[in-house]
Amino acid sequence: MAQVLHSAPKFVLIDGLADTLSKAIGGNLVACKEEHGETVLTVKRESVAEVLRMLRDEHEYQQLMEIAGVDFPSRAERFEVVYMLLSVTKNSRVLVKVTAAEDTPVPTVTTIWPNAAWLEREVFDLYGVVFDGNLDLRRILTDYGFEGHPFRKDFPLTGYVELRYSEEEKRVVYEPVELPQDLRQFDFMSPWEGAEYVLPGDEKAEGDAK
Repeated sequence: MAQVLHSAPKFVLIDGLADTLSKAIGGNLVACKEEHGETVLTVKRESVAEVLRMLRDEHEYQQLMEIAGVDFPSRAERFEVVYMLLSVTKNSRVLVKVTAAEDTPVPTVTTIWPNAAWLEREVFDLYGVVFDGNLDLRRILTDYGFEGHPFRKDFPLTGYVELRYSEEEKRVVYEPVELPQDLRQFDFMSPWEGAEYVLPGDEKAEGDAK
């Protein structure tokens, strides 16, 4: 039986779409560009729910496919929240972006797409972005006792706490991360740079030299 290979779907970049949507968004638009075959719209944070509802109801972008976060620590508003919309009738995608700081909540879009509830929880969990109006904004990927937000660029690779099962307490406990190296022995001297010991096998070469 021949194997059927499914390629990634190809979306259509509609001529004039950027201008059409820019005019429709009006004063709520911050920037608009076409990139990688998609229209990317940056809008004012406080009006994102209004803009997304308009795109759904008036421009046939029926589905919210994903909400993603991006972290730019050097910016005053370090986070970008990216909404990926799909029009099944036009075979077209648009990306809508808003910016936010650590203390500036983003309006929820759960009243437009119910599936946004879990997507917003993921961005909150991994980046710490707060969504105003989400009635169940809990962590969704990390554990209940997790500290910090692991997708931030300044989050340490080792994390802040580690967990283990305590036989004494008969439960999982959290402790500060420790990286003990007492059992490690580091010898940074290369044998070609005057090591005082003979590596296994080198004694043969020494015998041949004699």
